[in-house]
Amino acid sequence: MRISDFSAIWSKGKQILLRSFLIALATVALSIGNGFTFSQTASAYPFWAQETAPETPREATGRIVCANCHLAEKPAEVEIPQSVLPDTVFKAVVKIPYDLDSQQVLGDGSKGGLNVGAVLMLPEGFKIAPPDRIPEDIKEEVGSLYFQPYREDQENVVIVGPLPGEQYQEIVFPVLSPDPANDKNINFGKYQVHLGANRGRGQIYPTGQPSNNNAFKASQAGTISKITDQEDGSYIVTIATTDGDIDETIPAGPQLMVSEGMEVEAGQALTDNPNVGGFGQKDAEVVLQSPGRITGLVIFLAGIMLAQILLVIKKKQVERVQAAEMNF
Repeated sequence: MRISDFSAIWSKGKQILLRSFLIALATVALSIGNGFTFSQTASAYPFWAQETAPETPREATGRIVCANCHLAEKPAEVEIPQSVLPDTVFKAVVKIPYDLDSQQVLGDGSKGGLNVGAVLMLPEGFKIAPPDRIPEDIKEEVGSLYFQPYREDQENVVIVGPLPGEQYQEIVFPVLSPDPANDKNINFGKYQVHLGANRGRGQIYPTGQPSNNNAFKASQAGTISKITDQEDGSYIVTIATTDGDIDETIPAGPQLMVSEGMEVEAGQALTDNPNVGGFGQKDAEVVLQSPGRITGLVIFLAGIMLAQILLVIKKKQVERVQAAEMNF
């Protein structure tokens, strides 16, 4: 074999090795990237509603899908003007109250502060105001919040979060009202506004698996024969039953309420309930008011007031005439 043949083989081999190395490098990079993406998605619980209900977050029963994962009920409030004019920016203030001293169980079992998030369903045509339309006083209250539409074609359904609850117990949404003069599908009248707001982690992931933010129970009755501590802070509770031993896996976070030798019933709690958060809904109404109707109402009221004043003046004149006739 000639030297040129060896050179060609060596050159081709180097190309194959280089290509294999680049493919492997790209695979590793993609895996790492997906890992970071999954971590962000796992912590961004408001966005999970999009996975369980991609069309709309509000079910036919009126329940917002966040309640499927956040099982505890907590209060939530939304404050909006009673009526707004077309093509104007107004505030929708969402309040998510909770005890700031509360600490929730995080995914790794440690304790930390609560996050908050919200889904605001505005009437058709209403949307988050563009930055150049937001007044300075409202812009200061909004701060650096980022609002995302629930779907690309649904600007009136907005989600926000997760946000640190210590700073955002009140979230200001800058809302732009529609103008029926520019959109024939919009009419003046009364509209519904729906709010869903949560604080803290949920009890169920969108996959249906329970999180560690739960109270864990015994699946069968028996006697606890062994409790094994794991390196990650979780436990394996072995229950001796009439059918043999069963192992209950308790993730890191909840505190055990049982000990070895204790008898338990089926469904009895093995841990406390670490959940301190929850989800709340609130409905409100807003009227898209016509400026022409307001002008007409003002003119009508002014006319009534003027007519009453003239009647009073006329009555006084009649009384004076009657008094003068009686004197004669």
